Amino acid sequence: MTTTLIWIAVALVAIGLYLSWTAGRLDRLHARIDAARAALDAQLLRRASVAQELATSGVLDPAASIVLYEAAHAARQAEEEQREVSESELSQALRAVFAEAAQVEAVREAPGGEEAARELTEAVRRVPMARRFHNDAVRAARALRRHRKVRWFRLAGHAPFPMAFEMDDEPPAALVDRAA
Repeated sequence: MTTTLIWIAVALVAIGLYLSWTAGRLDRLHARIDAARAALDAQLLRRASVAQELATSGVLDPAASIVLYEAAHAARQAEEEQREVSESELSQALRAVFAEAAQVEAVREAPGGEEAARELTEAVRRVPMARRFHNDAVRAARALRRHRKVRWFRLAGHAPFPMAFEMDDEPPAALVDRAA
């Protein structure tokens, strides 16, 4: 009888340790999602700021400046539920404005244009990486949260279900080709 109780206690402790380890792992994944989202937000803000600065610099032609400024402004001011759409529209505006290498060269030849083009190139390259890191963390957390043990024992607590950030983040070919 005593041996049976000892084995039951050992089994319960082992199960408790395993559930505690799983809950800790899930908590670390949620922290990783938060950090990746903050990095993604920073990169998106940087890209919009550089695009807005370039649009107001007078280096671009007036039509391109207006298109780029409005898209960047909309991306910076977007509410959370409209953020993916406005960021995608900024990507499309960047591709439209910098569709040709001649436009990139015109920016580079203007005073201060080399620095502006370099900053924009870096910004549009970092956004897809930051989005990929965020979405990878979301994918890992979702996979863990789908397990029965996590649902049955409510190991996720009250944490919201992680959502991926889906947007069009393809950089303008003329910017990326020139920098490569």
